[in-house]
Amino acid sequence: MSRPILRASLKALPSNGSAFFIPQIRKLVFEYCEHQRGSALVRLFLVKQIEQLAHENPHVEFVVKQRNNKRPIVRGLYMNDRDKVIELTSLEPPSIMQKVQLLLDSSGAPIKPLKTAVMSSTPATRGIWSGLHVQETFKI
Repeated sequence: MSRPILRASLKALPSNGSAFFIPQIRKLVFEYCEHQRGSALVRLFLVKQIEQLAHENPHVEFVVKQRNNKRPIVRGLYMNDRDKVIELTSLEPPSIMQKVQLLLDSSGAPIKPLKTAVMSSTPATRGIWSGLHVQETFKI
């Protein structure tokens, strides 16, 4: 005889989107120059807010690199072996935080266009309407 299947044993296994969300970003790399003026606000952001950001996102590895004579960037590395790079030259700390949040929320997938042009294989059967080709003229 077979055992009865109890309702409590019928449950979905947790997966991305069902019971919890698995963020796709795995690493954030901040690269800045110690001497350039364009990196000054990035250095300020790193001193003041990087620790709090790391505590809020324990699933992400944060790396800070010094790149001499280069513009400051933040690079997001994702689970699908892709990366996204955003330049941070002369951005204020709130704007830098928005860019970092954009990388944290992104999936790393390439951006695809949502709409494509509609091409018809046959011409329109009714033609184009014109106010000049009607019995009563079009009045404004």
